[in-house]
Amino acid sequence: MSKRNFLEQEAPANYVAGLGRGATGFTTRSDIGPAREGPSEEAIKAALARRAEQQGLAPPTAYGADKKKDDDDDNDPRFQDPENEVGLFAGGAYDEDDDEADRIYQSVDEKMEKRRKTQRELREKAEREEYEAKNPKIQQQFADLKRALSTVSDDEWASLPEVGDLTGRNRRARQAMRQKFYPTPDSVLAGAASGSEFETSVQEDGTATTASADQVDGTMTNFVNIGKAKTKVLEARLDRSINAGTSTSDSVSGATNIDPKGYLTSLSRSTTQSAEQIGDIKRVRELLESVIRTNPKHGPGWIAAARLEEVAGKMVPARSVIQRGCEHCPKNEDVWLEAMRLNETHNAKIIVANAVKHNPKSVRLWVEAMKLENDPRAKKKVIRKALDIIPQSVVLWKEAVKLEVDPNDAKILLARAVELIPLSVELWLALARLETFENAQSVLNKARKAIPTSYEIWLAAARLQEQQGNANKINVMKRAVQALARVEAMPSREDWIKEAEKCEDEGAIETCQAIIRETLGWQLEEDDGRKKIWTDDAESCIARGKYETARAIYAYALRIFYNKKNLWRAAAELEKNHGTKEALWSLLEKAVEACPQSEVLWMMLAKEKWQAGEVDGARIVLGNAFNQNPNNEDIWLAAVKLEAENQQHEAARSLLATARREAGTNRVWIKSVAFERQQGNTDAALELVNEGLQLYPKADKLWMMKGQIYETENKLPPAREAYNAGTRACPKSVPLWLLFARLEENAGVLVRARSILDRARLAVPKCPELWCESVRIERRGGNTTQAKTLMAKALQECPHSGLLWAESVWYLEARTHRRPRLVEAIEKVGNDPILYVAVARNFWAERKLPKAMNWFEKAILVDPDYGDTWAWYWKFLVQHGNEEKREDVLSKLTVTEPRHGEVWQRVAKDPKARYKNPEEILKAVAKELDER
Repeated sequence: MSKRNFLEQEAPANYVAGLGRGATGFTTRSDIGPAREGPSEEAIKAALARRAEQQGLAPPTAYGADKKKDDDDDNDPRFQDPENEVGLFAGGAYDEDDDEADRIYQSVDEKMEKRRKTQRELREKAEREEYEAKNPKIQQQFADLKRALSTVSDDEWASLPEVGDLTGRNRRARQAMRQKFYPTPDSVLAGAASGSEFETSVQEDGTATTASADQVDGTMTNFVNIGKAKTKVLEARLDRSINAGTSTSDSVSGATNIDPKGYLTSLSRSTTQSAEQIGDIKRVRELLESVIRTNPKHGPGWIAAARLEEVAGKMVPARSVIQRGCEHCPKNEDVWLEAMRLNETHNAKIIVANAVKHNPKSVRLWVEAMKLENDPRAKKKVIRKALDIIPQSVVLWKEAVKLEVDPNDAKILLARAVELIPLSVELWLALARLETFENAQSVLNKARKAIPTSYEIWLAAARLQEQQGNANKINVMKRAVQALARVEAMPSREDWIKEAEKCEDEGAIETCQAIIRETLGWQLEEDDGRKKIWTDDAESCIARGKYETARAIYAYALRIFYNKKNLWRAAAELEKNHGTKEALWSLLEKAVEACPQSEVLWMMLAKEKWQAGEVDGARIVLGNAFNQNPNNEDIWLAAVKLEAENQQHEAARSLLATARREAGTNRVWIKSVAFERQQGNTDAALELVNEGLQLYPKADKLWMMKGQIYETENKLPPAREAYNAGTRACPKSVPLWLLFARLEENAGVLVRARSILDRARLAVPKCPELWCESVRIERRGGNTTQAKTLMAKALQECPHSGLLWAESVWYLEARTHRRPRLVEAIEKVGNDPILYVAVARNFWAERKLPKAMNWFEKAILVDPDYGDTWAWYWKFLVQHGNEEKREDVLSKLTVTEPRHGEVWQRVAKDPKARYKNPEEILKAVAKELDER
């Protein structure tokens, strides 16, 4: 029984009821307060461990008990960090070899990181741009709408509705209020009717007539009183102008002389302000008063308050405000300068005297004090006093030098200035300009030693040597580059080009050339594309009108790339357009010596000699070209052209015969036939063309010339046979098909012409010229419906052809429909000279001449080689242009020498027009355009 009495016994130490079944005890509402604290987590773990040990079991893992660790645990933190040397190398010593290895690995890592940096940045930039393109910001989405707000007028802004409460209940309430009606009493209506009446008749006493004696209200007008009031206003303005100092009093007679200019100025400033402006001024005045009251040391607030009073026309309050500002902000030079501006000269001198007392180191105040003086001696006195206080101011020294009339005095001042301020490049250069050549050299040497990083001093030295004629003897720029590179103060290549252009503008050509010669290749390696870079630099200089700089760039580039014919041609074009004849000849002679295999350079030199009238010199040049380039067809043909142009027909014929034997090409045979046609030898031309076709049956131009010879002699069957054989031999030749179709059309056989063009379109698909000719045949034949049908098919097959769009708009559309069709054509085609000419002709027909001229010029810029554009523009200028414009067009035409165009080629290649110059061809083409 004693064992069962456990309920009365005391519980063992650390006993927890229900611990075996997992319970840890609980707390009820009654336990809150004096209840004892339960066992801690450590106690629970210890109890579980003891119980498991008694039962011979493993300790449980519940209640935070530690798990048994595996010996092969891979999560050991020692094995996670490769930099952790706790394990294998824990006891090793870190010596100098380890340090060196770490530094080597670190340098390798940094280099690899630097190599990958550019690629990584480009990749990140591309990813960022792609993300921004896919996820644009709200600001970007509404950017176009924000820009469109600039076109909104004031009326449109005013018409925007106000944002209000548009809920149904409030809207109904407002509608109900608007529907309410309040009748107006009759007395109010009668009073308003009588009060708005005006009487415009004037009685003898100056008062307006009244309906009754007792009707005296504000609507009656007294013109005499108005005149008196106006007179009083003028007198008040005169008195105010006198008090303001715009007039002077004669102390002897007491008379007053009014300055008319000041009087008119004061009248113009006394403008009437509207009620809105007055209200705005009052609001801004209150705001600025709050600013200067809360922060009286804020200088811009005082300045703004004074300027507000000035805008309001109240100069006295403005001066009072700025005076208070000077008292509160004595160290602010802007406030003092504003006070000086608002006051007269006499008062401004007093103000600036106080200003420099408070701000003795202010350069601006001293300069303004000097400007207030009228006497040069007083100005010098002020500046010298300022220099005593601020001897390191470059601005003050420059002002002092400007005041000196004698150059010797100026030199003395500058000598003292450079002693005090040896780092001022401006003062050194100013002193060098005033000295003689020997002294200037000494000054620049001292300046160079004082400021070794200044390239301006070296440029001044180079220009000094150029002025003395020593530029070729002493290479100053070479020494400059070496010295500047030594102190790492070398400007970039682009900056040197700008300096060269400045020297060119100032007339220092040799210095400009020296700059380019010594600095153009700075920091450029052989694999950097130097030729392209230098060519772009020269073209940029030409575009800016700096021809000497461009010439120097080409000269330097040709020293490096001596055998590049493209550079020689570019330099020759520069000399041809902006140089002299002698310089061009000299350059071309050097070019053919450097590139003897370039027939283009030989022919350019021969042409320049021939155009200058030196025919023998041109022959000598072509003879030398033959020696360097035997059997070259271009040189053969150039020699033939030279002899033919100088009426040496037998020599030209002999040269062509020799060329056919030694350099027999289809081009030589074509030129031979053309020469005989120009001389009128039809039989010889026909014989030559037959011989040529036996050798070159695929030469379409020979077939065309054969058909044209027969057509000229009105031999239609042989011409038809020649064209037919030519189209079989050369089915891809569009001009041959066109000549064949036009032959049948001129013969009146439209059915055969249509058939020929249908075959041509099958042989050469998607050809705008063939489609256009088919449309023209139908249009000239009077079949407008079929022409429109063909044009629709043509535009479907060739939607980007300016020729087809121009033909459709100009000949197949009504006048009222032309403009929208032209807009549609430009959107589809883009830049096309034929389409631009059609636009210009449409503006011309609408009498919009400036726009027409603009579009003609656009067409020429798009393709200056298209001769028909020049002809249309000339036809326009003959009717609506001036002589200066026409001369400009002719000069540009001579330089351009167009060679293509539908009408231009037909006129220029006519045998009768062999000896016509471009101006004569232009007028002939314009005349033919009139007949179309």
